[in-house]
Amino acid sequence: MQVLLRNLRLFAHHGVLPQEQAVGAYFMLNLAIDTDFSQAMNTDELTGTISYAEVFEVVKAEMSIPSKLLEHVACRICRALLSRFPAADAVHIEILKENPPIGADCTGAGIQMSMRRNDLIFPESH
Repeated sequence: MQVLLRNLRLFAHHGVLPQEQAVGAYFMLNLAIDTDFSQAMNTDELTGTISYAEVFEVVKAEMSIPSKLLEHVACRICRALLSRFPAADAVHIEILKENPPIGADCTGAGIQMSMRRNDLIFPESH
């Protein structure tokens, strides 16, 4: 069972080049959260599932923080979702930058990753 957000298009300031972070670009996200929503199936109550509206708010907040690498953004999103939603067993995410600066026509370039709850590792404080 999965809660999904598909083809979510957000404007953000991610990129290695200073111009990418200054100007910003559009990014396309696809997200799936593994969870058991059988309670919601039987009760028709939101409390038995993960609200995709709340998922969107978490994603939007993390996307608003500039990063050089999409790998870093995706990891932050996965950690935030797993922390916010105890019923989430895993998060699968794809982030594509539209029109990336690679010197060729391309509709999107990016990353895809998954993080399970037991993979949840937070960086050490420095």
